Amino acid sequence: METIEREGRGRKMDLSGSVPPAGVGEPEPPAGPLAYEGVWRFTVPAVEESVPQARRAVRDLLGRQGVPADRDLLYSLLLIVSELVTNSVRHAALLSPEVAVEVAIGRAWVRVAVEDNHPYRPKALEADFGQTGGRGLLLVRETTREAGGVCDVEHTSTGGKVIWAALPIAAPAAGPDRAFPPPAR
Repeated sequence: METIEREGRGRKMDLSGSVPPAGVGEPEPPAGPLAYEGVWRFTVPAVEESVPQARRAVRDLLGRQGVPADRDLLYSLLLIVSELVTNSVRHAALLSPEVAVEVAIGRAWVRVAVEDNHPYRPKALEADFGQTGGRGLLLVRETTREAGGVCDVEHTSTGGKVIWAALPIAAPAAGPDRAFPPPAR
């Protein structure tokens, strides 16, 4: 079973419905971590210029680590990072002069998280076609859902918040256009 656990939270999410079971038409996975697995964290100032910088940093990290991400997964992850960093810059900069971005890569998933020190826990707004903005979290939620992933907003131990999304990645042998079923409920 593939799980993601946020340090210090004790919360686990089962992503087994999002990835093919081991041993079904594929060789047994290696016992140790794959070369691309790990956790990376960086901070950026809470200014508009940080949005494309964070996006490039995540894109470069995924490429440098050799993550088997197809184009759709890469675009989804970069869109999510852009929206979450933009939200922190626009709504939390007063209380959070820096924004932390974390990328955690497992055997079958990539999780991106953005953390700031603002205590407000935002909610995804529904579509209001008269409004020109304010739907970033809705976009993150829907992009994550369409990719077969999970996302959430949590409080941090320091009183801020972290917003994260975890998306499944195809096994290297599966090819770049493999579709994943929605997560098991």
